Amino acid sequence: MRILYVEDEEFLAEAVIHVLKKNKIMVDWAADGNEGLDLALKPNYDVIVLDIMLPGLSGLEILSTIRNRGVKTPVIMLSALNEVEDKIKGLENGADDYLAKPFKTAELIARLNALTRRPPIQELEVLEFSDLEFDVKNRTLNGIELTETEAEILKMLIKNPELAVSKEQILAHVWGADSEHDENYVEVYMSYLRKKLRGLNSKVAVKTIRGLGYKLVEE
Repeated sequence: MRILYVEDEEFLAEAVIHVLKKNKIMVDWAADGNEGLDLALKPNYDVIVLDIMLPGLSGLEILSTIRNRGVKTPVIMLSALNEVEDKIKGLENGADDYLAKPFKTAELIARLNALTRRPPIQELEVLEFSDLEFDVKNRTLNGIELTETEAEILKMLIKNPELAVSKEQILAHVWGADSEHDENYVEVYMSYLRKKLRGLNSKVAVKTIRGLGYKLVEE
């Protein structure tokens, strides 16, 4: 097993890594959020262990970004705060497990083993919302072909029908966190999607939620 451990407390990190390696778990360590994101985007790990409070990007920001970029690696969130709100935010953003600090390394190892024994999640080939059927593999919406960019944006919306997806999340997922594209690109492609929904005479529309982003609604 190989994991990514993102933790800025050096003394704690060294102690945990020492025990993990004794248990034949390979560890790559990142001490800040920016380095952690760079490593987390690579397909090298069986599990990512991610502290919430980090210099640079927070753990929640890293988690949100990698999930929006399609990274499905299991994630265990760590937090010294041990607050219900932190746990909820982590799970809503795609975390698989949550561990409050301070923790026993034996418990962390048990959680790691449990996650790596889980079967991989199979993505549905057809996503549905109201009268829409989106064929992910063939990039068709009710039989109408979408461009690759339109399909990626629609997939984010249709998989999160009750949540607003921000322009920043869409930019990071579709064009990459380091892309020079700006929010105008998102607005342009939203207009394309809206035109295709109208062409299908669908009951579904893309609604702009001021200050939050976009979501699918049934009218």
